[in-house]
Amino acid sequence: MIRAESVTPWLRRITLGGDALAGFTADEPAASVRLLIPGEAATDLVIPTWRGNEFLLPDDSKPTIRTFTPRAFDPVALELDVDVVIHGHGPASNWAAAAIVGAPAAVSGPGRGYTVDSSATHFIVAGDESAVPAIRQLVGGLPVHAHARVFVEVTRPDARTQITDHTDALVTWLDLGDDALPGSRLVDAMQDTPINPDTRIWAAGEAASMQRIRRHCFETLRIPRSHCTIRGYWKHGRGGDFEG
Repeated sequence: MIRAESVTPWLRRITLGGDALAGFTADEPAASVRLLIPGEAATDLVIPTWRGNEFLLPDDSKPTIRTFTPRAFDPVALELDVDVVIHGHGPASNWAAAAIVGAPAAVSGPGRGYTVDSSATHFIVAGDESAVPAIRQLVGGLPVHAHARVFVEVTRPDARTQITDHTDALVTWLDLGDDALPGSRLVDAMQDTPINPDTRIWAAGEAASMQRIRRHCFETLRIPRSHCTIRGYWKHGRGGDFEG
């Protein structure tokens, strides 16, 4: 890790660098990388080893690994940017908030991203704060002729940020509210929005809400599964795997 900076009060940008990034590519929008998070009391980064069916640390404990959307990669400088949501708790949030220039980091990937259908004319893109980096990339990569409805659920007003410069993308911000379950506003928005069978859908966020959106798309609307990419990034009540 070579640099850390605050983008907003709730978002911190971490720049990872080093010769090990030579050959790294992330050409598809909404791709992912996995980052090994050091323990809070650790002074050195300990790399886990494969023990037959999982990665474990030398003391047989499980490493803390979180998944992020690569925001940008510079193949000349060998620098990879990831944005981390600062939500006041969780290993990745704590690590990013206290990131020190020059500290070691380990990253793997990239994982597959989203293949944009260049012939499609209508898209719906939906997600919560954890999906904002992916949403920004994906909408920015849509065909110029396409119309997009974008729904973003946020827990606080300062989470609203610039999503896209796409000329035909309508962005709707959904304020969750203190007592609502994560993802509930996204589910409501998807259920209230007319969707034709030719629309391409990408959604990501809290796992239970994504399952409800899947059922709505596949069982109620009968949208072809090949037209939908719906991903659970984290699970309410449990430390999430996907951090941004």
